[in-house]
Amino acid sequence: MSEQGKGSASASTAAPAPGSDTYKGWLFKWTNYLKGYQRRWFVLSNGLLSYYTQAEMAHTCRGTINLATAHIDTEDACNIVLSSGGRTYHLKASTEVERQRWVTALELAKAKAIRMMNDQSDSGDEEPTSQSDRSEIQGTLKILVSKLDDLSTCNDLIAKHGAALQRSLSELEGLKVPLEGGEKIKAVNERATLFRITSNAMINQACRDFLDLAETHSRRWQRALQYEREQRTHLEETIEQLAKQHNSLERAWREAPTHVSSTPSAPTNNQSGRVNKEEASDEDEDTEYFDAMEDSPAFITVTTSESTQHRSQSNLSGASGGQASDWNQDDPMSPSCNDVSGKELQPRRQRRTRIPDKPNYSLNLWSIMKNCIGKELSKIPMPQVNFNEPLSMLQRLSEDLEYHELLDKAARCESSLEQMCLVAAFSVSSYSTTVHRTAKPFNPLLGETYELDRLEEFGYRSLCEQQVSHHPPAAAHHVISQRGWTLWQEITIASKFRGKYLSIMPLAIHLQFHSSGNHYVWRKVTSTVHNIIVGKLWIDQSGDIEIVNHKTKETCQLKFSPYSYFSRDVPRKVTGVVADSGGQAHYILSGTWDDKIESSKIIQSSRGGSGSEGKQKTVYQTLSPKLLWKKYPLENAENMYYFSALALTLNELEEDVALTDSRLRPDQRLMEDGRWDEANAEKQRLEEKQRAARRKREAEATDALDEREYEGYQPLWFHQRRNSVTGETNFVYKGGYWEAKEQQDWSMCPDIY
Repeated sequence: MSEQGKGSASASTAAPAPGSDTYKGWLFKWTNYLKGYQRRWFVLSNGLLSYYTQAEMAHTCRGTINLATAHIDTEDACNIVLSSGGRTYHLKASTEVERQRWVTALELAKAKAIRMMNDQSDSGDEEPTSQSDRSEIQGTLKILVSKLDDLSTCNDLIAKHGAALQRSLSELEGLKVPLEGGEKIKAVNERATLFRITSNAMINQACRDFLDLAETHSRRWQRALQYEREQRTHLEETIEQLAKQHNSLERAWREAPTHVSSTPSAPTNNQSGRVNKEEASDEDEDTEYFDAMEDSPAFITVTTSESTQHRSQSNLSGASGGQASDWNQDDPMSPSCNDVSGKELQPRRQRRTRIPDKPNYSLNLWSIMKNCIGKELSKIPMPQVNFNEPLSMLQRLSEDLEYHELLDKAARCESSLEQMCLVAAFSVSSYSTTVHRTAKPFNPLLGETYELDRLEEFGYRSLCEQQVSHHPPAAAHHVISQRGWTLWQEITIASKFRGKYLSIMPLAIHLQFHSSGNHYVWRKVTSTVHNIIVGKLWIDQSGDIEIVNHKTKETCQLKFSPYSYFSRDVPRKVTGVVADSGGQAHYILSGTWDDKIESSKIIQSSRGGSGSEGKQKTVYQTLSPKLLWKKYPLENAENMYYFSALALTLNELEEDVALTDSRLRPDQRLMEDGRWDEANAEKQRLEEKQRAARRKREAEATDALDEREYEGYQPLWFHQRRNSVTGETNFVYKGGYWEAKEQQDWSMCPDIY
């Protein structure tokens, strides 16, 4: 590192107290090994930390970090490390006191940003209330008081006229009238009394209680209203700033004389060099390598020759009861994991290999998205199918079975460690279908199902059901295979649209092998869709997956490295280590989540020297890597929504499916056929029908005579049970679907189409 990078920073300029909304000052920011730390002007405002160079302070922002999702750390007396979304800033203050001021300001800003994001309108902090908001609430309360006075007047009149009515009825009772007439007068008198009592109760109890409640919560309404307005203004300003930065970067890129070749805005499969990314460049003139170093694995692999294995095998003892066989020497699968018969995997039915090409429609995405900032993804209104692909979310969930043969092979493995390698490859393979799939699947209707019956061809049956409330979409998935395994999962999409990108939260998956009883559980990584507003949409997967075999306590740690413009690693990189119950590593996994995964057997391990971050790395000596999984190639995919081979068959019409099956959904079928105008009209009809059905269920629950709590929609094929392994409560298959299919009895299915 240069002397400039190692030297202390000069004094920062005076800044407001950390408690204020805006904090400014000079800090030194690490750029690269050639230039070290460079002086930058930092501005902390509205939960965003932005920085500028001295020459461009008035007009060009070099980078921004949202503190609501940032991690704040301190390395030594003067250093600060900020990391968020794959981006890391290494900062240095002039003194320890100045460093502490910045840390305090950052922590306060982060806490406030998190409070705003979580919508804690009932927190103890009073939100500032404008005069217009206060007037609006007070005006509403005055109208309520006025209406209550009118009701009181009506109540007085009812009481007055009711009393007169009762006097008249009493006089009639005193007259000599036939017995039958006297009984009728008495009944009318009783009804008049009940009417007077009811009207008094309505005015004196129900209406006054309502007004008291409104007055009690008026301040909370004011805070909530003001918060929503501030949040909307803040997010709109952020989007405008991001759009300006994007345009500025595009303009600079086009005008730069050194850029003579075109670079795509999103990573591609055949790209070996660095790839352009909209939010990657913090400083055009400086090359930063911290992202690459931060994301590097905590181990180093050294490939050795086959002959070395026998000399080093003794260094890797205690391998799961001798199960660590030499399966990686000659073939990616040991003999116990190979296919029993090649004929087993030959399909018996010819399925379609293409769908109608996607029409080319232009859309103004910003005109729709600008009113949706901060909302749940599932609640963003999509009035057109133009944003969709002709598949339901239930069908997308079934795509996890694209490479099911990995589980077939794993079921035949005698070694649980070898089995873990194949399970890990299967978990990574499910992401290969998402690399260019930027369109949104159709939100399933409540009660919608999807079956994937490949019993005759591949030995498995899969069933999905949309079984919980429509917002957020929640679905259950169950797969059972005659080749020795069962898989089940439940998905609830919880994501927020933040203007420039959206993230889809992970879900848990269970996998159990019948013969061994090995029960694997893992949770998917976060999927992020970038460039929602400007630029070309692209998808990234980042985070860690821990696969646990709850029977043997063996684990696999997988790391999905976030994409970085400055990283020298291959894009979409995945690395992993398979370890036994004692934590001893036996296999190294490596590859990319969009192409292939390889395994390398460890024959020796040792502690290496410290890396650039001061972390000691483990050096693994391994055999040559062997292929576990590779993505199937597919021609003309770009014209067919980038569907995989399995996805092309998911919406193919089948006989004897349930009346609620996704294949029968009319708007989805029309979209696949290219009749998008008709599909848009049908989509709106189905959504209104679903809303009407929900209103009907709620009304029936309200009108029910008993006092039982309304339980909502109950799924047909799944029910909630507590998992004995994880202790979590989730929806599991209760049976009956395939029997109903065999008998062709779908009378229990709701009418959703």
